[in-house]
Amino acid sequence: MGLKSFPRRVLLGAFIAVCGWAANAQERSIVMASTTSTEQSGLFAHLLPAFKAARNIDIKVVALGTGQALDLGRRGDADVLFVHDQVAEEKFVAEGFGLKRMPVMYNDFVVVGPKDDPAGVKGKDVAEALRKLSTAQGASFVSRGDKSGTHAAELRFWKAVGIDPPAGKVPGYKECGCGMGPALNIASSTNAYALTDRGTWLNFKNRGDLAILVAGDTKLFNQYGVIVVNPAKHPHTKTELAQAFADWVVSTDGQAAIAGYKIGGEQLFFPNANAKP
Repeated sequence: MGLKSFPRRVLLGAFIAVCGWAANAQERSIVMASTTSTEQSGLFAHLLPAFKAARNIDIKVVALGTGQALDLGRRGDADVLFVHDQVAEEKFVAEGFGLKRMPVMYNDFVVVGPKDDPAGVKGKDVAEALRKLSTAQGASFVSRGDKSGTHAAELRFWKAVGIDPPAGKVPGYKECGCGMGPALNIASSTNAYALTDRGTWLNFKNRGDLAILVAGDTKLFNQYGVIVVNPAKHPHTKTELAQAFADWVVSTDGQAAIAGYKIGGEQLFFPNANAKP
């Protein structure tokens, strides 16, 4: 039987059904605003295929500093946020832009610098390290200067030692206005100090003469959270699909996928979805 033998309304109905199915398939994708650290550490290349296999939802990642990622959420240009500045995240939710902040995972910040450590910062105390850097002659420090979670943490550390802001007050202090990877590239090429999350450092290939010099201080704890953008502010956002990701990443499967991401046998992020928000 040829197509001409079918009633016109049957063919039209089939065409509409196929178009509806195709449109629905295309809509199973969301935009996630996240940090350059989660992107440049290689985590998403490991994590998102596991989520796609579990929920059949594609995610387009826009990797920015946390401040810029939160601004994307405020404008309704993202469906979900995966960021690491808890104070700013809680403010975002309190202002009504996010439904809920859920803890997902953590790692830590470290200070890297030249192996010969001309400023003598090596140790565990980040405050003492910055005090030494603030007066060191001939040493330079590369700051991201991009309102990211890492930049916000760095400014808190400087403020704790009475230097607020450090720009113009610390010899050799330079702001690049860039992501973590580019900041580390500048530090490597100029033999400078820098604050970085450990995940990006472990995945960073262009280390040059740099090494981890300061680590282990409890103040260097680095928490990540996930937030679904509030549809009351932006009705066009894909809340159901975004919530599916948020629920999965804090589930047993999602947490196991995070724990399973390692480089050279070293775990980069540690799941803690059961931690108190």
